[in-house]
Amino acid sequence: MKVCASLTMAVATIAIASKNVRGFSVALNKVFVPVKSSLNSNVGGMSDELGIPCEEECALEAYPNLPASVHPGVLSGQAMLDLLEDAKTKGYAIPAVNCVTSSSINACLEAARKNDAPIIIQFSSGGSQFYGGKSLDNTNYAAAIAGAVSGAFHVRTMAEQYGVPVILHTDHCAKKLLPWIDGLLDASERYFKKHGEPLFSSHMIDLSEEPIEENIDICKDYLKRMSTMGMILEMELGITGGEEDGVNNEDVDIEDLYSKPEEIYQVYEELSPISPLFTIAAAFGNVHGVYSPGNVRLEPKILSRAQAYISDKLGNNAPADKKPVMFVFHGGSGSDVSDIQEAIGYGVVKMNIDTDTQWSYWSGIKKFEAEYHDYLQTQIGNPEGPEKPNKKHYDPRECIRSAEVSTVERLEQCYADLKCQNVLGLGAPSKAENILGPRRGGLPV
Repeated sequence: MKVCASLTMAVATIAIASKNVRGFSVALNKVFVPVKSSLNSNVGGMSDELGIPCEEECALEAYPNLPASVHPGVLSGQAMLDLLEDAKTKGYAIPAVNCVTSSSINACLEAARKNDAPIIIQFSSGGSQFYGGKSLDNTNYAAAIAGAVSGAFHVRTMAEQYGVPVILHTDHCAKKLLPWIDGLLDASERYFKKHGEPLFSSHMIDLSEEPIEENIDICKDYLKRMSTMGMILEMELGITGGEEDGVNNEDVDIEDLYSKPEEIYQVYEELSPISPLFTIAAAFGNVHGVYSPGNVRLEPKILSRAQAYISDKLGNNAPADKKPVMFVFHGGSGSDVSDIQEAIGYGVVKMNIDTDTQWSYWSGIKKFEAEYHDYLQTQIGNPEGPEKPNKKHYDPRECIRSAEVSTVERLEQCYADLKCQNVLGLGAPSKAENILGPRRGGLPV
C-alpha cells in the first residue's frame, strides 16, 4: 500500500530554540531580532492591505487546537516553529505540495480546510517559471523569480480567505539555481521592511552534489541572511534518487541514498551556533517519482539512530523526548504506509508530494474528457442534436474544476495517511453560499 506515493522524501531536521511567548527571537551572534511584535499581529494582514473582506475563519486570531501564535495565512518565525513543534509532539506530518498554477494552489487550500489542517505550499524553479509564463525570458532566472513572487502573493491573499495556516516554501535549489533564491530573498527583505515578516516562510538549498564542506559553508551564509527574517533554511545531505523537475539522480551510487548520523550531526553542529532555523535533508533510500512496490528500500530507522546520536552528543541539553531534531521527507514513492508512519514516530513533521498530485490533477481532466467526450469534439453538434452548442462543456473552468476536485480527493488520502486531520479544531467547513450560476459567471455544468 502506498502513501502519497510521490512523497518527495530526503529528510530534513530542524532544531528549535527557546521561545518568546509574545514574539519570536532569533539568536544571531548574540543579537535577538524581533520578527513579530504580537502573536496576532498578522490577523487579516493581507486582506486588510488589499481591502478585501476578512470575516469568520479569515478573522480568527488563533485555532482551538493549536498554539496561540498560529493564525490563518502564511506563517514565519515563532508561529511556524510552534506549528512544526506541535506536529512533532502530537505525531502528525504536514503535506507539502508542489504547485504550478493558481488552480493547484486553490486545490491545496481547499483540501487543507476540508481536512481541518495546515498545509505547506511550495514552488520549484521550473514550476515558478511556468507560473510566470513560459514565453517570458528566463535569463538570470528573471521569469522564475517573478513567477514565484506572483505565486507567493496569491497564496498570501487566499490562505487567509480559506482560514488555514500555510508554510510557503520553495523546493530543491541546486548550486546553479542560487541566483533564483537570491532574487526571492531580495523580495522577502523588501517585504520584511514593510511588514515585519518575510514574503516566504522558508527555502530549500540542495547542494548535496557538492563536497560536504562547500555545502555547509554556502548554507551557513544563507542561514545568516534568512534567519534575521525568521525564515527556515532547508539543506540537503545525501542524494534523493529518481527524477524530478529536470534533476535526474536515477543512476547515483546506492551508498549516496543513505546518510550517516555522524554527517547529520556535523551539519547540526556547524549551523546551530548561527541560528536554530535550519533543516537537514538527510537521505535514507528515498527516490522521486513513482515506482512499483519493492523497488524502493527505505530505512526509517536511520532517523531514529540520528535522533539518538545527536541526543547523546547534546548530553544534558537534549530534550526529554530524545528527539532534538525534526525531519522532513522527500520522495517516498512506492512506500508502505507503515514505513511513513514509523518515520513520523521518529519526528517527521513534513512530507513533500509532487508526482501524485500531478497525476491526480491530470486524472481529473481525463475523467472529465471521458464523461463528456462527445460534447468536446466541435463547438456545435453533440448527441442532443447537430445544432446544439457545446460551450458549457469546453469552457476551461469545467475541466480545471474537475482537476481540482480530483486533487482535493487525493490530498484527503494523504492527510489521513499522515495523521494530519482535525488538527485546527474548526470542524467541517460550512457549505459555500451564493455560488454563482452560469449567467453570473459560475460553472455551466
